[in-house]
Amino acid sequence: MLLWFVIIYWVISIGIGLWAALRVKNTADFAVAGHSLPLPIVTATVFATWFGSETVLGIPATFLKEGLGGIVADPFGSSLCLILVGIFFAKHLYNRKMLTIGDFFREKYGRTVEILVTLCIVASYLGWVAAQIKALGLVFNVVSEGGVSQTTGMLIGAGSVLIYTLFGGMWSVAITDFIQMIVIVIGMLYIGGEMAIETGGVGVVIEHAAAAGKLNFWPELNLAAILGFMAALFTMMLGSIPQQDVFQRIASSKNSTIAVQAAILGGVLYFIFAFIPLFLAYSASLLDPDLIAKYINTDPQLILPKLIMTQAPLFAQIMFFGALLSAIKSCASATLLAPSVTFAENIVRGFYQHLTDHQLLKMMRVTVLCFTVIVTTFAINSELSIFKMVESAYKITLVSAFIPLAFGVYWSRANSLGGLLAIVFGLVVWITCEIFAPHGVMPPQLAGLLASLAGMLIGGWLPNSVLQYFSGSVKQTLPPG
Repeated sequence: MLLWFVIIYWVISIGIGLWAALRVKNTADFAVAGHSLPLPIVTATVFATWFGSETVLGIPATFLKEGLGGIVADPFGSSLCLILVGIFFAKHLYNRKMLTIGDFFREKYGRTVEILVTLCIVASYLGWVAAQIKALGLVFNVVSEGGVSQTTGMLIGAGSVLIYTLFGGMWSVAITDFIQMIVIVIGMLYIGGEMAIETGGVGVVIEHAAAAGKLNFWPELNLAAILGFMAALFTMMLGSIPQQDVFQRIASSKNSTIAVQAAILGGVLYFIFAFIPLFLAYSASLLDPDLIAKYINTDPQLILPKLIMTQAPLFAQIMFFGALLSAIKSCASATLLAPSVTFAENIVRGFYQHLTDHQLLKMMRVTVLCFTVIVTTFAINSELSIFKMVESAYKITLVSAFIPLAFGVYWSRANSLGGLLAIVFGLVVWITCEIFAPHGVMPPQLAGLLASLAGMLIGGWLPNSVLQYFSGSVKQTLPPG
């Protein structure tokens, strides 16, 4: 019966997404839902995009092994990211009425920076989308009790999410996210209540976790631990800000006030509900210690779904897997759409200046298809955990895109040379450290962030004569447009 519920729910979700696709008439509809969404839907799509496989499977698995200090990146960093976007970036970016975050880099720094940042943003989505595809395979494998292999489940999940994302773009993502947020909230609250009854109450679980040292959050008082803590926090908190999926939700809003409020509300809601899967997973320590022992060192991502399958009644299983599927689908569709749109708009369109809006829309859809094939292949062949896939995804945008975005918005001396140096310095230092000192006292992504900052400051403080020479040289080497 559980498997049939999953199938029926899956088919209904696809149907709703295809119905929403009827609203798509042009690239603005496909990319940002025509800048027309109200507060409840924008808030829902912000929340649902963040509440993905890593929240329900990856974060709890990491918490069981490393405690609260091991999940500083998510949900702490990711929640703060959305709140910071709402406070400092949403209004400014919304008022520009752009299709992608890459458009900002072109307007502020020029075509070269636009291309480099766009490539970094697209590359960063590889791990994030692959994590959702991997989780879909895991869910289909669990609910079918092994009848569907994880690889087959990945192919089924990726193909079905592709269908409505390909045709409906942001309209399909937004409408399905709104419905899926409702399912997530109801499902998580219900199953949380069921587990609280089974364990003797929320307080019992918290006391047990505290006694086991799982609630220790702050790092040890030594340089390596403090820098590691900061790097994990900054990776998600700052590296997630210059991302197309975040920008799309801002740009899809009906007005700038909604853009600001939805980002902040989405971040607060995400932080609150992200702790329910932690509570559910740790309940296994009280209800089924053997389950923890079996999977903690092999595949801890299976602990929570296996606990639900063995300890919860059928209706609770339906609610849990309904919420889990909603979380994964909403995140997967959003993260398939975001890099595809920005690649088509900021890479392809720059080389074909005379594309009509209809032709660009076709190009966006082709890119969605190609990107789905690439990330599904990566997910099938990757050995990384869901949590590590998501956390690692933001390192590249942290070292390459955050400084140019933040300084481009708030520093009057930010210029093309500063933007280019920030990207090059950040990437070179980060990659060098990852190769030669991945476990050094200074985490590679933190070193890359500082190098990016140095590049921006150097470019901004150079004399005007040098900047004019640089600008002339760049114009001579770039193709027209």
